[in-house]
Amino acid sequence: MKPVVKEYQNEDLLKNDVNDLQARGVSPEDIYVLSHDDERTNRVADVSNASTIGLNEMGLDTAVGNLFMKKGDELRNKIQEVGFSSQEAEVYEEKLDEGKILLFVTDHQKASDWRL
Repeated sequence: MKPVVKEYQNEDLLKNDVNDLQARGVSPEDIYVLSHDDERTNRVADVSNASTIGLNEMGLDTAVGNLFMKKGDELRNKIQEVGFSSQEAEVYEEKLDEGKILLFVTDHQKASDWRL
């Protein structure tokens, strides 16, 4: 099953939604943030107590391969690793190119009634 996804321009709104999800019992390990810039991704994940798509989600082969890829390819790989097709990853990567931050929630049961 694919993660629930929401896109943001505003980091404060993302942080509020992460707090809401965690109040519903969603673990930080089931909440991922992704932006086009690694520093921004890490900063937003830190302040919102969310996770980033890293080695645990991608596996060693994909993570090492990402070191030698263009940024767009790396982002699409990360999006595919959390459950999306290559076509869907293309669409989401375009959103990242526009400066948006994506929030992925993999706990379907607890996020099923969460308002997007």
